[in-house]
Amino acid sequence: MFTFDKITSRIQKLCYGLNYDFVDPAQITMKVIQGLYSGVTTVELDTLAAETAATLTTKHPDYAILAARIAVSNLHKETKKVQHVLDFSYNFFGFKTLERSYLLKINGKVAERPQHMLMRVAIGIHSSDIDAAIETYNLLSEKWFTHASPTLFNAGTNKPQLSSCFLLAMKEDSIEGIYDTLRQCALISKSAGGIGLAVSCIRATGSYIAGTNGVSNGLVPMLRVYNNTARYVDQGGNKRPGAFAVYLEPWHFDVFDFLELKKNTGKEEQRARDLFFAMWIPDLFMKRVESNQDWSLMCPSECPGLEECWGEEFEKLYTQYEKEGRAKRVVKAQQLWYAIIESQTETGTPYMLYKDSCNRKSNQQNLGTIKSSNLCTEILEYTSKDEAERSNMRHRPIGIGVQGLADAFILMRYPFESAEAQLLNIQIFETIYYAALEASCDLAKELGVYETYPGSPVSKGILQYDMWNKTPTELWDWNALKQKIAKHGVRNSLLLAPMPTASTAQILGNNESIEPYTSNIYTRRVLSGEFQIVNPHLLKDLTERGLWNDEMKNQLIAQNGSDIENIPDDLKQLYKTVWEISQKKIIKMAADRGAYIDQSQSLNIHIAEPNYGKLTSMHFYGWKLGLKTGMYYLRTKPAANPIQFTLNKEKLKEAQSAKSVEEVNKERNTAAMVCSLANKDECVMCGS
Repeated sequence: MFTFDKITSRIQKLCYGLNYDFVDPAQITMKVIQGLYSGVTTVELDTLAAETAATLTTKHPDYAILAARIAVSNLHKETKKVQHVLDFSYNFFGFKTLERSYLLKINGKVAERPQHMLMRVAIGIHSSDIDAAIETYNLLSEKWFTHASPTLFNAGTNKPQLSSCFLLAMKEDSIEGIYDTLRQCALISKSAGGIGLAVSCIRATGSYIAGTNGVSNGLVPMLRVYNNTARYVDQGGNKRPGAFAVYLEPWHFDVFDFLELKKNTGKEEQRARDLFFAMWIPDLFMKRVESNQDWSLMCPSECPGLEECWGEEFEKLYTQYEKEGRAKRVVKAQQLWYAIIESQTETGTPYMLYKDSCNRKSNQQNLGTIKSSNLCTEILEYTSKDEAERSNMRHRPIGIGVQGLADAFILMRYPFESAEAQLLNIQIFETIYYAALEASCDLAKELGVYETYPGSPVSKGILQYDMWNKTPTELWDWNALKQKIAKHGVRNSLLLAPMPTASTAQILGNNESIEPYTSNIYTRRVLSGEFQIVNPHLLKDLTERGLWNDEMKNQLIAQNGSDIENIPDDLKQLYKTVWEISQKKIIKMAADRGAYIDQSQSLNIHIAEPNYGKLTSMHFYGWKLGLKTGMYYLRTKPAANPIQFTLNKEKLKEAQSAKSVEEVNKERNTAAMVCSLANKDECVMCGS
């Protein structure tokens, strides 16, 4: 209902700076009141007020200013697309994350609201297509989806670098090639990109250099230079530290030194702790480990082409080089495997990716051999010598991921390990893959197929689940979609790539990616001190059942958020943390969804107390299921009660005469590793 005072108040707000000796808001209101009728809108009232003010211009020119202000305000009201009220939909930590790293600043002071950021992103992406920009803004602001961090950082700015991940291979094994690639890494890191770098083509330590008649220093000194660049050039100017993941194949002569680079102890000149390391593993190596055979280490300059092929072609070339005696060193495959596991136990890396699965199941296999993944192990794309922009425009890959899978299971009341959750896991990714292919096909119908589509598996009617020899559920009509694709093709070579979502999940208040909850209670540190955060779903359930009180909170803290005696069994099952869930189930669920993921997935493995047997079982289980990414990070728990050692002179003498602790540990670890390889079917290590 419109009253005289309400209308007058609205007009008065727009009279700032005008001459009140001549401008009388009440006089305008008197005229507007005369135009009131049942059902009149605020737009009509504003129009009438503006026209009334305009007629009074002959009394004083300020009325012309007021008339314009009323008309402009009316337009703003009519065309307002930014919903500032949605800023209040973020939780405290989501908002503080935005404030710290995402909202634009002027002289160090935040000058942007969350809704402004989302509109900036939408306009930055769609430019002059206003309808599409508003549609994207609405979807972002209502949290239907989010773009990746670099897009949120940079869209709509003078440097609109929107991509998260870049895959590079060394341009060539030369000073020029190495430093040209380093320059690219620095420029990408400057613009908030994470980097995956393949280095298997770089000649090994001691190899001949024709240009100088000298010998190579190998990978380690080179990677220390890359390490320092990662430290110096952060992502987007103090937004995130620079991040390079370095990929090496296990036949490279320098592989043992490579596996030492991230360790906490040892000579500083032999370490590069700010890099991340990954193994790019051919099936032949896994077979040799399993059967305890020899493994030959080679130099790529003396044994060329190994990084350029995969599958049978790789095995043929590798064994040919072995027969020709080109190996620089021969070790037991299990010796190298031990070094890999040792590094993972100490540092959580190297990542494990299976070269043959990555290539065999790629829709880009018509382009060439894929040589690495990215920083987070979910992007699998062919890396040519083209610049990134040209490569993207030719192949048009995208990466769709998820966050909050664990939240979905909880809201559906499905424990993470339940049969229902396993089926829903498949159905979610089957649906996303189907919808993405359908949308890409619609775009191809309108805009044409991507440039390198001919010869790809999809162009031959082979989809991702076909490459896994899996049959889809009956949820969608795949035959009809295949017929549609046969007619129109697709616009994008790759579509799905579930990424870690660490920052964006925090912004939106979801659990990360495809992960279970790591804890139901955790500590946040802020300027005012530390305080505990409880899983909101659990807190709601306990409150509804009358179980939430200080005693329960203290029990949760004491038990690290799990296995509380007074919590009902159904909630115990529903709220199991990742440390209580069988990693075998998690790996199986990764393989189940993998049949609908045409890139790969960031798959962390959580083992509270890893040993060499558990890790070996787990890696071989994932490899045999056909995973592309066998492991992103190995997450472990620090010992709750570290063992304390005391020494006296007698004990010291005993220790000197006995085997060193290191030797004993090595023997025990080797035995566990060999046991798990020898008893593959019976071994239950992987059930941890």
